[in-house]
Amino acid sequence: MYFLEKAIAFLLATIALVLAVVPKAAFAQTDEIQVYDAEIEDQGKFNVMLHSNFTPIGRTTADFSGGIIPNNSVNGAVEWAYGVTPWFEQGLYLPVYTAYSQGRGGSLNGFKIRELFVRPNAHDRAFFYGVNFEFSVNYKYWEPKRITSEVRPIVGLHLHPVDIVFNPIVDTEYTRGFGGLEFVPATRFAYNFNDKWAVAAEEYSDFGPLRHFYPAHDQFHEVWAVMDHESKIVNIEAGVGLGVTADADRVTLKLMLSRDLN
Repeated sequence: MYFLEKAIAFLLATIALVLAVVPKAAFAQTDEIQVYDAEIEDQGKFNVMLHSNFTPIGRTTADFSGGIIPNNSVNGAVEWAYGVTPWFEQGLYLPVYTAYSQGRGGSLNGFKIRELFVRPNAHDRAFFYGVNFEFSVNYKYWEPKRITSEVRPIVGLHLHPVDIVFNPIVDTEYTRGFGGLEFVPATRFAYNFNDKWAVAAEEYSDFGPLRHFYPAHDQFHEVWAVMDHESKIVNIEAGVGLGVTADADRVTLKLMLSRDLN
């Protein structure tokens, strides 16, 4: 009971702080809602993770003509990962999918390839870092551009029992050169009860192009309350996200299930 009270207090305090500083935003559906912490699969190990995100209260129009309508949609991906070396993990998202969306039902939305490079043994280090490169091939109703990519640097601290992780992500649609790079950072504050259970507050943002950020009322910011549990059978990450602007999807849920295959 003492741990539960500390967890609730930690989440409420962090979410209150984030809500106090974030401006208005716009929101978009995604297959993956996750902050990377530089931990990778052991060399020679395969892992599979199922991402699933449900938007029970969302926008009723698509971001672009012919796009998926977020309200009541279920989106996600199957992520396959292989530990190549102690510092390199190869990943594949196949398929990226929509299980349901208004007027469309289910659909396949493309695939992604990623290469994750990290400082080895991140879990055991006070300071950890890495960088992830992701290359996406999208169907026209998922993104307006066929080919997109992201570069996701990773920096963080293990302060025992608190973790602080920052992903200063940059996205590109391969248009307008460096002027088209978009800053979409993600942040996580976690409290670890032990090596099996943790709770966290996460924040996801889109500030717009690096060359010229969007006005505050056009930016995207959302906050999440998250629970993590690790076991020998399956690892679970579940959370609820709240849009903090009038144009954002009001409520989004995420569930991530993963386990090693060998």
